[in-house]
Amino acid sequence: MPAAAQPPPAPPPFRSVFPPGALSAGTGPDRKAHVGRGRHVAPGAPAPRAGMERRRAPAAPPRYGRRRFWDELYRREGAETREWLGGLSRFLPQLEPELRPGDRILVLGCGNSALSHDLHELGYTDVTSIDFSAACIAAMRARYARCPGLRWAVMDIRALAFPDASFDIVLEKGTLDVLLVEETDPWHVSPQAAAAMRRVLTEVSRVLRPGGCFISITFAQPHFRKPHYAQEAFGWSLRHAACGDGDAGAFHYFLYVMRKGQPLEPRDVALGRRLHRPPPGPAPPPPPAPPDDDEDYLLAIQL
Repeated sequence: MPAAAQPPPAPPPFRSVFPPGALSAGTGPDRKAHVGRGRHVAPGAPAPRAGMERRRAPAAPPRYGRRRFWDELYRREGAETREWLGGLSRFLPQLEPELRPGDRILVLGCGNSALSHDLHELGYTDVTSIDFSAACIAAMRARYARCPGLRWAVMDIRALAFPDASFDIVLEKGTLDVLLVEETDPWHVSPQAAAAMRRVLTEVSRVLRPGGCFISITFAQPHFRKPHYAQEAFGWSLRHAACGDGDAGAFHYFLYVMRKGQPLEPRDVALGRRLHRPPPGPAPPPPPAPPDDDEDYLLAIQL
């Protein structure tokens, strides 16, 4: 009898070239930095040359939640302007209806964005900007020393050192994304990340006056971000608008508006409750397939 044919060798196990979480929608760090027509560049990374496609595997994401990372970045860059999600002009049509010239405005995680200064130049002169990087605040305070209405403070957004009801407007642009940057599944955020987000939003609600407004600008899509914002404990309503340049090649981003003292819509209440449901367990294994007719025949003749 001829020898039985040897089975082919098993293929090697699949290994992704991407770091964990790099392909998770709405949570990767590169979704914060928008440059040109839909191209994203992380801080400190060189932009790809025109006509060339980056084919090498991306490096592991920097520790965006670590103060040391930002201090080192701002020591290198100083107050040189870096705009996450673009400058004020990109979302001013959606933002301006929410603002009044006398508003007391708090900017969370200001970084070296020109947002606070641009608001000041438009007539919103009572602006306080905070960041947890001392290097950042020192650079920004020196750059805009000629604008006495701009105030700068080193502060953690999880523990705001302001009295209750201190501000009419709290504004953030890409700052809250840092809290979720290491999440690998945007549909099921870890309890630790959800708790960090809730802690910040509790502080935001506390420092907002009744009738005040929290405005969040982010790449995070509504089905990922609204459950965090739609919590009845914060005491605000919730709506959002999609923003973009009208360019089919550019990414859209979202502006969320939360008004203190107004109720949530029932559908948003339901979204908020979804955040507290435990993630689904693993699916049960499929039942074994019944033997086909050929297999029954072979069993019957006991081959």
